[in-house]
Amino acid sequence: MAGHSKWANIQHRKGRQDAARSKLFSKLSKEITVAAKMGDPDPDKNPRLRLAVKEAKSNSVPKDVIDRAIKKATGGDAENYDEIRYEGYGPAGIAVIVETMTDNKNRTASNVRSTFSKYGGNLGETGSVGFMFERKGEITYPVKVGDADSVMMAAIEAGAEDVESSEEGHVIYCADTDLSEVSTALEAELGESDSTKLIWKPTTTTELDLEGMQKLMKLVDALEDDDDVQRVTTNFEASDEVMSQL
Repeated sequence: MAGHSKWANIQHRKGRQDAARSKLFSKLSKEITVAAKMGDPDPDKNPRLRLAVKEAKSNSVPKDVIDRAIKKATGGDAENYDEIRYEGYGPAGIAVIVETMTDNKNRTASNVRSTFSKYGGNLGETGSVGFMFERKGEITYPVKVGDADSVMMAAIEAGAEDVESSEEGHVIYCADTDLSEVSTALEAELGESDSTKLIWKPTTTTELDLEGMQKLMKLVDALEDDDDVQRVTTNFEASDEVMSQL
């Protein structure tokens, strides 16, 4: 899944831009508010909220912004959001999953559909590409926490399913339902993770050339620019040579 992790790195670099950072903070805050409203406002008693807060902290969201998002849920003035997943195909037949939180389903559906059409893709029915992905927990650590063998041992003991170690860091995968438990066990052994979240992990990938990658990035960037879109996942694969030219 080299392509998957490379995409994350592209997003990380983009995330340093102020405008993208502000939008990211807003989306992470929305996830915290929804999680707190659906369950207990105490992260220790609400696994989804705990993961949302952890992900926000790993993206440098200030504590007061996190606290405000939780208070918004308990104060009774939070909007009601529906979580809707859209699936479709991007340029060159790349599978795309779009996860949204919206207070207006019609607006979001219309925006997502038109964005797919504008950038060479087409929106499909729910399930049209979902079979090409697995729902997994993903926990990432920097290289400095240990070598591949020691991280693998810690992951096995924590109940994880798989580990991918590279010069960029360690990516640990587990069953989606085990994410909170596995991440807590790993934290005791390896310390604070860089990121802990639920993802759609591609089971099959499609190789893209430079032109294909450029077209795909335009679609993904446009989708992520929508305030209702929380995250976008694709199943592209690309060579180091292609990635270096982007």
